[in-house]
This record gives sequence, structure tokens and C-alpha cells, in this order.
Amino acid sequence: MSQATPYIVRTFPVGPLQCNCTVIGDPATRRALVIDPGGNAADIQAILAELQLVVVAIIHTHAHLDHILAAGEIKKTTGAPIYLHRQDMFLWRGVAEQCAMFGVPLVTLPDPDHYFEDDHDLGCCGGVAMHTPGHTPGSTSFWFEPAALLIAGDTLFRSGIGRTDLPGGNHGQIVKSIRERLYTLDDNVAVVTGHGPGTTIGDEKYHNRFVRA
Repeated sequence: MSQATPYIVRTFPVGPLQCNCTVIGDPATRRALVIDPGGNAADIQAILAELQLVVVAIIHTHAHLDHILAAGEIKKTTGAPIYLHRQDMFLWRGVAEQCAMFGVPLVTLPDPDHYFEDDHDLGCCGGVAMHTPGHTPGSTSFWFEPAALLIAGDTLFRSGIGRTDLPGGNHGQIVKSIRERLYTLDDNVAVVTGHGPGTTIGDEKYHNRFVRA
């Protein structure tokens, strides 16, 4: 994803369901976050090495398997702590069942080191965690105000919203999260979605047929 930003931002698809993984780093300190490492750990490591970044946290928008599969490997190689919203622990602990359901080779994951609270300071690149439940109970978006960048996970897509028919999903909650949290951001904010192309807050506020401002 290319945009005017004071930070290094690289978004690329990983894993069996092509989740968008994002690396965001500070060019001055070389500190970085890895967001949604859903697979292809070696590729993520190669990008970190190319960009000469040091991972200070591995953070997750939610705990569906396609967003978490490589978390253990990235932690093992970087030593960085894992963060998740506590309300998604039932999915994190059920990763084996998720793998079986989707025919994905079994992985085992360490428990998260820390849990997000709403408005949690990410400690890197000006990032803040925003609890945006609906796709899952613990779904969290990451707002980087200095970069006018939102990592929305599977809450908001280009011309779409996340599924709410999976365990823990709630349609009313996701609509509330989008309207009351995400759509309060400026129209020019760039949005990295959980899968597929990015968008902007303005485009979705006025054109998203599922949730309009």
C-alpha cells in the first residue's frame, strides 16, 4: 500500500485465505509492529529484514485462524510479545478446531502476552487500538493518526463489512462499531482491510451499501 505517511508501511497477502498482513515501522527508531501474521512467516521475516525493522509487538485484529497462523513463529524468531483482545480468546484457544474446519495443517500457538483494552496505546508509530466488535467479540481496529491510516481487519471492507454468521458474530454490533467508531474518522483516512483492496473512510461512508454514515 502506497501513501504519504511518516512511517514505513508494507501490506501484503499471507496464508491460506490471503489475509492482509501489515508491517508498520518508524524510520527513525526502526521499531515496528506486525499486524495479523496469518501465515508465510518466512515472507514476513524477509520483509522485516529488507526494511531493517525490529518488531516490538505482534498484534491481531481478531483471532480467526487466517489472521493468527504465523504468530507463534514470528514470536519465536523476534521475541516480540503477542497482543489480542481478551474476548477473542475462545477463538485463539480453538485454533486446532479452526484448522480442522478449514483443512489447514494444525498449528499450536502460545498464549498472548498481553490483552488490548479500548484506546490501548500501541507504543509504536502513534498507534491506538479501537475495540470494534461485531465480526468477532474481540475484533479490534488499529488507528495510526499521524499516518491517517486505519487497519480495520475484517470489520470493514471496500463496499462490504465482515461476516457475522460465524461464532461470536453480531450484526448489530458491527454496524454500531462502524458507524460510531470508524465513520467518525476523517473521510481521507486510508483503510487497510482484512482481505482484498484498501479503501478510504469517505468512500465507505457514502458508498458502502451495508453501512452508510
